[in-house]
Amino acid sequence: MAGSPGLTRRRLVAAAGGAALAAEPGPASAAPTLVASQFGAVGDGSADDTGAIQAALDAAFGAAPGTLLIPPGTYRITRTIRVLMSAGMRGRSGVSARGAHFYSAIEDGGNVFEFVNRAETRLVLIEGLDILGSRRDGHGIYIESRTQPFANFCVRDVVVQYCGGDGAHFVGNVSEGQVTNSYFRNNRGNGLTFSNGLPGGTVFAVHVFGCIFGENRRFGAALVNQCNDVAFHGCYFLTSGSYGLAADNGCTLLSNCGFENNCQDVASFTSDNAGVYLRNFGTMVACMGYSMLKQAWLVRGELDGQLVMIGCSGFGSADAKEAGLARLAGGVAATATVIGCSGAVTCDDGFEAVEIGGPGAGLKFGADWRSPALPRLGDYRLWIDAHGRLRLKKGVPSSDEDGAIVGT
Repeated sequence: MAGSPGLTRRRLVAAAGGAALAAEPGPASAAPTLVASQFGAVGDGSADDTGAIQAALDAAFGAAPGTLLIPPGTYRITRTIRVLMSAGMRGRSGVSARGAHFYSAIEDGGNVFEFVNRAETRLVLIEGLDILGSRRDGHGIYIESRTQPFANFCVRDVVVQYCGGDGAHFVGNVSEGQVTNSYFRNNRGNGLTFSNGLPGGTVFAVHVFGCIFGENRRFGAALVNQCNDVAFHGCYFLTSGSYGLAADNGCTLLSNCGFENNCQDVASFTSDNAGVYLRNFGTMVACMGYSMLKQAWLVRGELDGQLVMIGCSGFGSADAKEAGLARLAGGVAATATVIGCSGAVTCDDGFEAVEIGGPGAGLKFGADWRSPALPRLGDYRLWIDAHGRLRLKKGVPSSDEDGAIVGT
């Protein structure tokens, strides 16, 4: 460009970007930001801040929803703080409490923070809540949305410890959101629970990233009431009283997760103990199970659908030196495919898995004529009958003696 040697292509792009930003709505049109101290919150560790925090949250989630900032400090809470979302919020709103600590003095089993949704609500951010429970309270964070969607939410950077219930409990129509970089430890219930409403809404498309579930007395995390559409990525589950993760209806995805020394409250190392309990179906990628104590398997599966495991490992030492990868059972429609994994796979009640790769595994199919894991060559099935003979049948075999003998 003649006469403008300093106006490079990069500067043109930057200028265009600045113009676009300038055209966006400014702070005047943004949701209001409130500060808890404006409502009388002290945060000195001794004053009862319950009423002030309640009033501040009522204002932030009221008719003109905005964001509540809670400054650093220690806030004493003596009764449940309940937030009712009924204004149909679709803009950014929520609570930011980085550096703020909440000491629960609740003695009656009430939850510490409750968020109850009664309208279509999106883009809520809950961050920085650091809750120290009394062990006589309920859940640290409780989010309920039984009718309208609570969607596109983010719960991040929270710490919940020593609560009498779960660290966090989500129930109902909770969807398309995430729990990120959070720590759930030593709660008397589960570290984290997702539950369908039954009736009243379904949890779906929720992702949990980089969270720690440690020393919770029941499960590290649980999917209950037919909930299954939750994925865990890069999470660690350790020293739970029972399973690190209990998924009664299956789990969409576990990736890069670790399970260590779970099942602490069982009597001894037994073959039922596991880092993960899966019923129905699941997909696991690059997950690891390790134990020195009572955890016997990475996964204990009772399947009705499909389980796929890729690049996973299960092993142990000391009292758990016999620990392995998976103990599996399944119905007639169930299948399990184990690819490139390490650790023993044990199957119950005639169930058989397909194992591909991994130390010493090679390529292993089912052998019983009823197995859904039989090798197939086009329309033909191969199996080994009760006399040790290799049989071939076009179509599905109807008995162990069906088909032609092709080898002994």
